[in-house]
Amino acid sequence: MSTPYPFTAIVGQDDLRLGLLLNAVSPAVGGVLVRGEKGTAKSTAVRALAALMPEVPVVPGCRFSCDPASPDPACPDGPHAEAVGVSRPARTVELPVGASEDRLVGALDIERALSEGVKAFEPGLLADAHRGILYVDEVNLLHDHLVDLLLDAAAMGASYVEREGVSVRHAARFLLVGTMNPEEGELRPQLLDRFGLTVEVSASRDTDERVEVVRRRLAYDDDPEGFAARWAEEEGALRERIAAARVLLPRVVLSDGVLRQIAATCAAFEVDGMRADIVMARTATALAAWAGREEVTADDVRQAALLALPHRRRRNPFDAPGLDEDKLDQTLDEAGPPENSDGDDQPDPDGGGDDDGGGGGGGGVPPQADGEDRTSPQGSEGDSASPAPEGAPDAPGRPTGGEQQPVAAAEPFRTKMLSVPGLGEGAAGRRSRARTEHGRTTGARRPQGALTKLHLAATVQAAAPHQRARGRAGRGLVVRRDDLRQATREGREGNLVLFVVDASGSMAARQRMSAVKGAVLSLLLDAYQRRDKVGLVTFRGKEAEVALPPTSSVDAAAARLESLPTGGRTPLAAGLLKAHDVLRVERLRDPSRRPLLVVVTDGRATGGPEPVALAGRAGRLHRSEGTASVVVDCESGYVRLGLAGELARELGGTAVTLDELRADSIAGLVKDVTAAGRAA
Repeated sequence: MSTPYPFTAIVGQDDLRLGLLLNAVSPAVGGVLVRGEKGTAKSTAVRALAALMPEVPVVPGCRFSCDPASPDPACPDGPHAEAVGVSRPARTVELPVGASEDRLVGALDIERALSEGVKAFEPGLLADAHRGILYVDEVNLLHDHLVDLLLDAAAMGASYVEREGVSVRHAARFLLVGTMNPEEGELRPQLLDRFGLTVEVSASRDTDERVEVVRRRLAYDDDPEGFAARWAEEEGALRERIAAARVLLPRVVLSDGVLRQIAATCAAFEVDGMRADIVMARTATALAAWAGREEVTADDVRQAALLALPHRRRRNPFDAPGLDEDKLDQTLDEAGPPENSDGDDQPDPDGGGDDDGGGGGGGGVPPQADGEDRTSPQGSEGDSASPAPEGAPDAPGRPTGGEQQPVAAAEPFRTKMLSVPGLGEGAAGRRSRARTEHGRTTGARRPQGALTKLHLAATVQAAAPHQRARGRAGRGLVVRRDDLRQATREGREGNLVLFVVDASGSMAARQRMSAVKGAVLSLLLDAYQRRDKVGLVTFRGKEAEVALPPTSSVDAAAARLESLPTGGRTPLAAGLLKAHDVLRVERLRDPSRRPLLVVVTDGRATGGPEPVALAGRAGRLHRSEGTASVVVDCESGYVRLGLAGELARELGGTAVTLDELRADSIAGLVKDVTAAGRAA
């Protein structure tokens, strides 16, 4: 087993270390979500935490880590009456993004269950993580069905495995830790709420600190064991402090004044449900224990709010997580400070004493450094640098030469569901019909590889004619491997929705472009809810450009759309050809994900010889490759040329107006996109 990087050797990242340490002190806090750019020690810190966790007493030989003091009466390896426990280090179990359902929850041997009537169960990762840490790197990329299983286990503290009437249950209580890069997409709100705390991390802009990070990492790579030995004393001191805080935790007093501040804060920020109040109370208690105090202070409440509320106050997917600290201070003042609270003691994430006022992070306002290499990256010089104002003359991407400045998008609305026809086999989602591992059963086939979803009736039907030849004598059915049948199921898939947006002068009327942006924003919101990848191509002036390559981050697409300027000619053909190039590359990268082309335009084309005919040829190119498409007709006024409808016919797709795009319009509730070639 490789030597983990020491937790105390991590430079800076005070908020990250504090969030992890508070969960080590009080697992009831509910885990931590670490958000930030790549290369910021997110995974390193999580893996290093396991070495600081106290050892876990377990029943010898139990695959489900039962506590000998109170063993699970329903444990599949039980009963464990009067078992003598042994201690082992706490586990950190990693859940890969591409893991299967059976790998997560465990699997039953269906063949033995049918032929012998026994529950032959192989535990999964949830069983391994019981009473330890379950770590999900890139948790925002986790498949929906795995997210559902995690939600169930986190809510009930148990995992259930059911296969055709055979069921197994085992305890699954774990500390859930996830890391993610927001550029790759956001989390579902249900899973987001399951994380007790969230912290934002970023690379330091301080040169000396970056040098120290590189120096330590190179030293660790050259000699992991020797590097860890040099930090053994600091690791031991931090481990002892965690143990002392755990002992102190039950004695910490949470006064009525503190509870009132917590409740007032959650109400002021309009967080959903009551989980935020509970998490804040547990976090404030853990902060007091970490600081060696037996009473929660106002500063503990403030710090708990900065860690527990930012990810719970998002009202829609395009809201950036965060907290208005001025509003927080005002709310705490109005609620009244708790008695006997002077706020002198602050927690220290580095494991040092309480007299230096260190640690705590403060949700973006970390403490002063306690050493030459402990400067917080969030507080380093240059970290708060902001981009140039939109009106700056040399700001990149600013409109020039007659272009109009970006206008704000109109209020988004609920759209009709636009789907790709046919039956796909892409990634799980909520848009188009597809063969999936989950959904309604539509048939049976011979399994290819491991059997995951048994079709019981088809299996019995295949085995029944051979029972006499196989010498069946008892009640059990004689089943062979060749008899097993895999259930084929139909569900929904996520698609690649590529937006091609006309940003030319014909769309430049401010009120009109605002409505167009509102429509695209509505479609982006729909894509977020249906688990699609999205991309954005814009065309104006003399050319088209890829404003956003296909990504899972719908937030990024919304941000690019907001800053989109307009003006110039209408190179419609260039936009369609650029979209063709994007789709060609994506088909090579992910051939199972079917595309949906959404062209937002009034259909006009200008610039160059025969621009309309050239746009028609570009549309027929998409049609020849079977790309499903829809044209959102933005033409307005009393006199309409119907050019968007002509473009839709060239694409072999469907045209809808902005009004028809609304789900509550009288044009119908669902509009399926016509497949390329169907309209021929």
